[in-house]
Amino acid sequence: MPVNKVPQAVIFGCAGPTLSDAEKRFFSDKAPLGFILFARNIQSPEQVRLLVAQLRKTVGRRAPVLIDQEGGRVQRLKPPHWRVRPPGAVFGRLAAADLPKARQAARLNAHLLAAELADVEIDVDCLPLLDVPVTGSHDIIGDRALAADPALVADLGRAVMDGLLDGGVMPVVKHIPGHGRARVDSHLDLPVVEDSKAALIDSDFAPFRSLRDAPWAMTAHVVYRSFDPDHPATTSPIVIRDVIRGAIGCEALLLSDDLSMKALRGSFAERARASLDAGCDVVLHCNGEMDEMRAVADAARPLDDLALQRLARAEAMRRQVLLPEGAQARLDGWLSEVRS
Repeated sequence: MPVNKVPQAVIFGCAGPTLSDAEKRFFSDKAPLGFILFARNIQSPEQVRLLVAQLRKTVGRRAPVLIDQEGGRVQRLKPPHWRVRPPGAVFGRLAAADLPKARQAARLNAHLLAAELADVEIDVDCLPLLDVPVTGSHDIIGDRALAADPALVADLGRAVMDGLLDGGVMPVVKHIPGHGRARVDSHLDLPVVEDSKAALIDSDFAPFRSLRDAPWAMTAHVVYRSFDPDHPATTSPIVIRDVIRGAIGCEALLLSDDLSMKALRGSFAERARASLDAGCDVVLHCNGEMDEMRAVADAARPLDDLALQRLARAEAMRRQVLLPEGAQARLDGWLSEVRS
């Protein structure tokens, strides 16, 4: 059993569906705050439960285990063991006909999704996505977005957040302060947004401001030239201090997006250090590559007091609400209206 340590401000992925001895030793030694799973880690419900238990055993505590389970294109748990979930845009289309029903559907879908995650002991979902797409933006957001209207994104985003919390799963709002104007995919290149401060405040930042009480939030690897022309939000002290914590008022535990994405420059140690120095509470490294993880771990540091307070506040928001009888059938009926 590992010696209890203050968790390090990092979340790591792992290479496959079970842990190697090297991974067990590394995680035990480095004590990351938590872990994240991808399709490469998933075979069956029982296998996922065993992997989650292995991960938590390495650090000797119930570490948070994250996943990107949005629905649509971004769904790590897939058939035949898990149900296909709709992308966010479906709820926006339903809202055009019946906003109260769309709000109910978004919350119920998130609650059902949380039940599937909780069944395999995953307790954090990187959802809701609060990005507001615009004409000409890259399709990396596309139908993952709830809508193109900031007020509707906020409304439905709140429903998704509440639905996950109803199921005991921690939501992570993303990609703060907004990825909707990016014209390139930040997995492959660095997006630069040229729009004015006023345009960003009125549109892109608005859903995040409305959900500033969210428990967790994930940064965008995007340069907002009108605020900081030199650094993406993840590594920008200006954007994190003046926009995310300032104008938006975000109270969340702040998690970087994946450090291995090509939008970021420098060594992995430099990326991790720059993100934490800028104001991220925790950094995220997803691909399970051991050499990269070692470099990130060398630059990581224990969670500070403010991050620990934010983590505790987030945990206090989690709740358990029983799903209503016939919940899936009711949701299927509502969604059929959008498809017809």
